[in-house]
Parts: sequence; C-alpha cells; structure tokens
Amino acid sequence: MVDNLGASASTDDGSVKEQDRLLPIANVSRIMKQTLPTNAKISKEAKETMQECVSEFISFVTGEASDKCKKERRKTVNGDDVCWALATLGFDDYAGPLKRYLQRYRELEGDRVLNQEKAGNTEENDEPSSCRGSQPRN
Repeated sequence: MVDNLGASASTDDGSVKEQDRLLPIANVSRIMKQTLPTNAKISKEAKETMQECVSEFISFVTGEASDKCKKERRKTVNGDDVCWALATLGFDDYAGPLKRYLQRYRELEGDRVLNQEKAGNTEENDEPSSCRGSQPRN
C-alpha cells in the first residue's frame, strides 16, 4: 500500500523513506498512553509495532478510498469516501461511528462559520455612526 503515498515522500530512486511511511512515534505513543493507567509502561517494541499497524491500516483504508475517487474521476478524497472504504473493507463497526462523527463535525463546523459571520456583521454595526459611511467634512 506504500504506493499510495505522494511524490513528496519518495526518494530519488523511487523508494519511500521510513519516516514518511509511518505516523510519528510520539503521536502513537501519546495515544497509547491515554488509554492505559498512568503507572503503565510501554516498551519501545510495542510502540514501534503499533506504529507499523496503524500506519498500514490508514494506508489500506486511504488506498481504497483513493481508488474509488479515481474511478469516479475525482481528485479529492473526503470523509464520506473514508467511511465508504471502511464499510467496503469490512470495518462496519468503525464506519457507523465515523459517519456519525463526520455528520456532527459538519454540523458544528457550519455553526462555527455562521457564528463568525454573525460576529463580523455585529462588529460592522457596532462602529460609531460617525465612522459608518460618512464623508469627511471640508
């Protein structure tokens, strides 16, 4: 699945550098620590194994979503494509919750944009009347 990575991750001979193929181990480690008791230790080998697994999983799902987009002659993979890929690959237990999360995210994002627009309109209306559209007196 490494073939799905962009050209920026490739070296001159066409191979992909290890650090460009895998998620940063610090991020993987941080997520692992969040689900364990505070006194738990994680071996370097466990972190590296998880790093390999999650990177491969993401590449696998993204590759499937990308193939769908290519067939549909689209250049952008979106959240719906990822949900579709998860379901197609048999990860239905993940596809459903991800669809709900994506729907909620879009709702909140829409609310955020509306609030920003309202705030922008309020700021314009809060200016003193002498500043609003008046011409300087000569």
